[in-house]
Amino acid sequence: MVVRREVLLGEVWFAVPTICVEDSPELLALYLPSGAAFGFPESGVFPAGRHPWQLAGHQAWSGHGKLMLHRPGEAHSVDLFWSGPERAFTGWYFNLQDPLRRTPIGVDTLDHELDLWWGADAERYVWKDVELFAQRLVEGRYPGMAEAIRAEGDRIAALLDAGQRWWDESWAAWTPDPSWPVPRLPDGWDTVPC
Repeated sequence: MVVRREVLLGEVWFAVPTICVEDSPELLALYLPSGAAFGFPESGVFPAGRHPWQLAGHQAWSGHGKLMLHRPGEAHSVDLFWSGPERAFTGWYFNLQDPLRRTPIGVDTLDHELDLWWGADAERYVWKDVELFAQRLVEGRYPGMAEAIRAEGDRIAALLDAGQRWWDESWAAWTPDPSWPVPRLPDGWDTVPC
């Protein structure tokens, strides 16, 4: 089990337990199964407010789960989604985030709100949450990071426009082991130093 935490302005403000599918020098693949409970710290300063999923009342991941592919040092993950009773692959989600930092219990990052989505049947990707990203900048969520976040999104878009695929597309056919239990956050997940 790998705890994936989000750290905002030096404070843990969200965590979720994931299952490690692959951990090699080239790739860390984490699976977030349906039913995995979210963790929100009970105390903290939270200068940019509480996590939006906490404010919305979300308590656990739902659906078919998602697979997150991370390359070392990259400021994004490539996330895969499925839907429906037949678990049909629905597309690739390019999640802009801080490069992963290893911790004794897993990894730390911070979602950057701005993303790209390429549906399985679509001819091209679309940008996601552009307005929300602008709002988060006004709220002070990413001080001094706006240009770097935009540049990473533009870099990904340019690679996609050039026809480059830096991930193995065969992951779309991947299925989780049905015997895997839904992981739970360990005690003290919010006290491990960032």
